[in-house]
Amino acid sequence: MIAARKQPDLDRVVTDLKSVAPDAKVAALATHTGKESDVIALFDAAIAQFGRVDGVVNNAATNPYFGPTIDIPDTAIDKTFEVNVKGYLYCARALARHAQKRGGGGSIVNIASVAGLRAAPMQGVYGMTKAAVISMTQTLAFELGGSAIRVNAIAPGLVETKFAAAIVQNPMLREHVIKRTPLGRHAQPEEIAGGVVYLLSDASSFTTGTVLAMDGGYTST
Repeated sequence: MIAARKQPDLDRVVTDLKSVAPDAKVAALATHTGKESDVIALFDAAIAQFGRVDGVVNNAATNPYFGPTIDIPDTAIDKTFEVNVKGYLYCARALARHAQKRGGGGSIVNIASVAGLRAAPMQGVYGMTKAAVISMTQTLAFELGGSAIRVNAIAPGLVETKFAAAIVQNPMLREHVIKRTPLGRHAQPEEIAGGVVYLLSDASSFTTGTVLAMDGGYTST
């Protein structure tokens, strides 16, 4: 079950997935995860379609402001926390309540960022929300462990996505990050996907409360 803000975009992804995997069971629903009513509707749709939900990947994010932290307008603060923190909590809570009703078990993967582990100049509030995601991950891992629900986070470094275009497409900013990255480059999205698969699967059955840095060594320096 995939979710994003715009149904036409989701429909194109469903079509693309089925073109490479015709037997794939895929459904999509436009969802604003910062609104709990939307999240509840998403879970209801997923359960109706597939019978149950065993895992959640929280990957929605926004970063509407790039500049000095002290100058960020209140509207940008509110939007960033709504999507990056409240949205993650709503989805995690929905999975936990659903899983507990059926006897427990499940996996939540929160996509955080190296900006939540290190200073995030010009992206201060975004970094704050990602630090909050890491804290949320660790607390939920502790609280939900008794229900056999695992909660982990991934902290990607710079990845070449539309979301990160302001950095990737700016030679000065890109080189600033790459110089601090031992592998000497930024990542492609598929290089993060393997970590998500691992944390969702039984291969990580004894892993919870961890933050997996997938950053080319950025946080090791």
